[in-house]
Amino acid sequence: MQVYSTLFPAAQDTAVALGNFDGVHLGHAAVIKGAVAARSEGLLPTVLTFQQNPLSFLTGNAPPRLQEIGEKARLLQHMGVGLLYDLHFPEIRDLSPETFVREVLIKIVKAKQVFCGFNYHFGKAGAGDASVLLKLCREAGIRAHCVLPVEIDGAPVSSTRIRSLLEAGEVEEANRLLGRPFSFAFEVVGGRRIGRTMGTPTLNQPFPKGFILPRFGVYASMVRFGDVRTYGVTNIGIKPTVGADGPLSETWMPEYSGSDLYGWHVETSLLRFLRPEQKFENLTALRNAILRDGNYAKKIVETFFVQ
Repeated sequence: MQVYSTLFPAAQDTAVALGNFDGVHLGHAAVIKGAVAARSEGLLPTVLTFQQNPLSFLTGNAPPRLQEIGEKARLLQHMGVGLLYDLHFPEIRDLSPETFVREVLIKIVKAKQVFCGFNYHFGKAGAGDASVLLKLCREAGIRAHCVLPVEIDGAPVSSTRIRSLLEAGEVEEANRLLGRPFSFAFEVVGGRRIGRTMGTPTLNQPFPKGFILPRFGVYASMVRFGDVRTYGVTNIGIKPTVGADGPLSETWMPEYSGSDLYGWHVETSLLRFLRPEQKFENLTALRNAILRDGNYAKKIVETFFVQ
């Protein structure tokens, strides 16, 4: 997949999906799949999105991210996207809807088909919506499509809805809307090695600024790195029994006995919320709780592998 961070002209005609696509959930996938399907017509499947949520520039108060920088590109490539415009929002924020279609979609992206979600807005101050985009594209001879919302349990799938579910610890529901497990691959850093002294060494992965914080507590998780795929028990929070400098993910992998993974970017996927984070009276009580969590997590992840 070719990735442009600026408005560099496409080498061929494209079918382009437009949106912020934070999380690349099932609703986003419906929009993107339209562009990917146009490959059969000789068009290059393309996505035009942004490195940062536009709200960080428009209001200074963007919602927390559902994915790491770079993860969006990996998911889009996996879906079949051939060209990605991952733009810095200020580059186009002051363009009118008419100028955006004429100067960006036609001259730069070489769009012959355009796909957007039902709630898409574009142009200076969000002046254009999906109906405006369809009108301008039609006048320019571009086939434009507004994709209807994907609904689950009677409500549209949205990044906002997924954030609320994660913050409530309802990770299984969030995963259903994402269409895959909620995951992150933060760098593993050194800790206080207290888990090692208890026979339960852990991976410490601090949450970066601006990333969604799921409900503090203990989760059954799946861990992947290199050729290893195994189950884990992940505590998200501030480790109330022993303390932490800030929110982090701390994962114990009961069946892993290999070398330290400091500096690795280990993928941790949350599968089910087990219990709230709590402070134990001593390390023995903490260790016993971790062992119980491990037995439960193994059963959950084994079921997940079978699915």
